[in-house]
Amino acid sequence: MTEFLPVATISDFRLLDDGDVLEGYLDGVSAGPEPGSDRSRSYWHGWRNGRVDAGLARPDAAQIALDEAFSGLCF
Repeated sequence: MTEFLPVATISDFRLLDDGDVLEGYLDGVSAGPEPGSDRSRSYWHGWRNGRVDAGLARPDAAQIALDEAFSGLCF
């Protein structure tokens, strides 16, 4: 599996491609295979989060940090 640096900050999250994140998420939540080297960091981020939301994996420190950062925003 190709690994990228996990996304842990909002500023880093904003650099991701929304379409790739969504595609990866949908593949991850439906237990799609681990992404290969032909996929982007955005796809990988979405895939990892889809797996967590589907109960197929536990969140790691970066995912928890990003969740906490978004939870602290005032809209």
